[in-house]
Amino acid sequence: MNDLTTTFGLAGAGGAPEALDPGQLCRRCDPTTLPFETVAELGAPTGILGQDRAVEAISLAIEMRRKGYNLFVYGPAGTGRHSRVTELVRAHATTEPVPSDWCYVNNFADPARPKALRLPPGRAVGLRDAMNRLVQDLRVALPAAFQREEYRARRDALDQELKARHEQAFGELQQRAEKKGLALLRTPVGLAVAPVRNGEVIPPEVFKRLPEAEREAIRADIAETEQELTALMRKTPEWEQEHREALRRLNRETTASAVGHLIGAIRAGYADLPEVLAYLDEVERDLQENANDFLMAEEAGNQLPFKIPAELSGFRRYQVNALVDHASSRGAPVVCEDNPTHQRLVGRIEHIARFGTLVTDFNLLVAGALHAANGGYLILDAEKVLRAPFGWDTLKRALHSGEIRIQSLEQLLSVATTVSLDPEPIPLDVKVILIGPPLLYHLLAEFDAEFQQLFKIAAEFDDRVDRNDDNIVEFARLLGAIVRERKLRPPDRGAVARLVDYVSRLASDSEKLATRVREVVELLEEADHRAGRNGRDIVSAEEVQATVEARIRRADRLYQRLQEEIRRKTIRIETSGERIGQVNGLSVHTFGGFAFGLPTRITARVRLGEGQVIDIEREVRLGGPVHSKGILILTGFLAGRYGSQRPLALTASLVFEQSYGAVDGDSASAAELFALLSALAEIPIAQSLAVTGSVDQLGNIQAIGGVNEKIEGFFDTCRNAGLTGKEGVLIPAANVKHLMLRDDVVEAAREGKFRIYPVSTVDQGIELLTGIPAGAPDLAGNYPDGTVNHRIATRLARFEAKTLARRARERTARRGIDHA
Repeated sequence: MNDLTTTFGLAGAGGAPEALDPGQLCRRCDPTTLPFETVAELGAPTGILGQDRAVEAISLAIEMRRKGYNLFVYGPAGTGRHSRVTELVRAHATTEPVPSDWCYVNNFADPARPKALRLPPGRAVGLRDAMNRLVQDLRVALPAAFQREEYRARRDALDQELKARHEQAFGELQQRAEKKGLALLRTPVGLAVAPVRNGEVIPPEVFKRLPEAEREAIRADIAETEQELTALMRKTPEWEQEHREALRRLNRETTASAVGHLIGAIRAGYADLPEVLAYLDEVERDLQENANDFLMAEEAGNQLPFKIPAELSGFRRYQVNALVDHASSRGAPVVCEDNPTHQRLVGRIEHIARFGTLVTDFNLLVAGALHAANGGYLILDAEKVLRAPFGWDTLKRALHSGEIRIQSLEQLLSVATTVSLDPEPIPLDVKVILIGPPLLYHLLAEFDAEFQQLFKIAAEFDDRVDRNDDNIVEFARLLGAIVRERKLRPPDRGAVARLVDYVSRLASDSEKLATRVREVVELLEEADHRAGRNGRDIVSAEEVQATVEARIRRADRLYQRLQEEIRRKTIRIETSGERIGQVNGLSVHTFGGFAFGLPTRITARVRLGEGQVIDIEREVRLGGPVHSKGILILTGFLAGRYGSQRPLALTASLVFEQSYGAVDGDSASAAELFALLSALAEIPIAQSLAVTGSVDQLGNIQAIGGVNEKIEGFFDTCRNAGLTGKEGVLIPAANVKHLMLRDDVVEAAREGKFRIYPVSTVDQGIELLTGIPAGAPDLAGNYPDGTVNHRIATRLARFEAKTLARRARERTARRGIDHA
């Protein structure tokens, strides 16, 4: 084969493309075009870089206050979804009114179902503190009220009244009985009526000797007196009930006089809230009804050798559980919940140990994220919600019902066998914002019927924006905002220019800027550290470049190990000479977020057959579906170009040599086709060249991904073997705009030691690889002599002739057998 320099010139004259100019291999940002010295001179960003569509959707979701207009924000990780959305929401939330406070109080009619109280913002804590002071005052005021002389005198009077009533009634009955010669006697079983004579009870034997008429008269008197006694005994409980009622009235009056002014002071502070006034009325009634019970409990507690904790006191029922307090809030709340489990979303019911058992009451209700965000915004990570136990179902249930119901998991799953609290649900008015990857959004939209009813607005974050002057300046403003927020040294214009190149490389496109804010922040932090170590007040391009190189070095151990094995010939890659049916393909590998390219030797063999192209990778189940599709496409190309007039009488096999893992993608289909064409034409391919690109059935070379990594991977392999000036890579012409190559690759191209060739068709590529014109068919479909296509067509014709001859012999042999 001729010298490649001469060959490329001939190929170019025949239609093969020239190598790219070094200036086309990487688009560098010129620092002198930037209108600032450092980013510290720039103001705040005017928006979110490149996310106008997303911002519009977010703004609409924030403004819509109708049910179901919650927001799902999706996009690639690292694009600043969380931070930017949170900033937008917080900025809007400050313009909205502060929502209501919420309290839970005792339900005196049914303590198992605590009541929820809505209060104006900032007043829940005041009510709680006022009720706590009331409880403390009650501990002193109630005992003091019941120990006053006035109370004791009135109570003694009531007791004496009851005693006098008893004595008078029984005295009168005793007198009537004595007139009849009877007496009331106390026995172990109660009062009894017995006849007496001379002050003594008549013994039974004496009573029997009395005349019959006298005995009958005595019996009649006894029966009459017993009836009166029975009637009197029936009245006794009524008198005692009246006494207790009078005592309760006295206690209520005493309690009212002791606590009335205390509760009245609280009423005065909440006179504008009817619900609070109704609650205070219930508190006062309950105090009046149960004051004596509290006094007895307090007295019993005072006799114990230890003090009963406040949480076990009966006065606990009058406390207020300030569940949500907005006393210090400015605008609507914005809550970010990092662990959105069932209990963290809707709250929980806690318990305390009391005499060996676990008990609970309304004071042990704890708010969840939905309570805290009620009236505002709740921002959640969608993946965490779906992974959290019952998180997704709980969130949907709350949004559907429009209320927050605190339930334990046992209640939720209907497995609880003990009595627990069932608090009154709180109305829910919240805007939920889920943030997650695109795949999760589409899966939920496809398989969860409720999803789009609850999340009617989606905002997609783009991972790239156009690289133009306006966006570069806006990117610099973003850098300035990051620097100010994180208190870093400001980058100068040279550092900004290098960062612009860096994000273009992240986007794998010289005409775009990647919006992967997280990586930019991390790079700035490392560059700031280097600048500080170098004693500089600003970050220069040198610190940025050193940081980029250091980040690559930390991640490229495996890549360097594989390049070492290529250099040591453990992995066979040829970068010089020529081979028939062998070409250097290029592939991209990603480990731990670091992507790198490596050359792969692709070989092809052909023989007589029935028009089949065997993909060895697919046969052993290492080839993925996209790779298999690429093989079928190149098979279609062969059939369309060379089999339109005659059948393809060949069998070919293709394989990635020294490949022991799964292979997928169609970016090697062009290289596989070139290897196959070389094997058919029996023309060698220059091993100093590598190929990447996919091919269609019409012979067009199509764009692929990872073009920069692939070129750099082959460049490193060639440099390790020694550059001779013949090395280069064939890439799809459609990928030229994606080139953002390393400086050393660009410099080698400038020195003529390495070349990048853009190809658009299979014919252009085969000319470059072989140095022989591909050849175009004439009107009869024949190719010019000496061209690649002519040699392929000639060999296929020989294959066909041999196949026809073999079939003729087989038919003759069969006829001879049939004749015999």
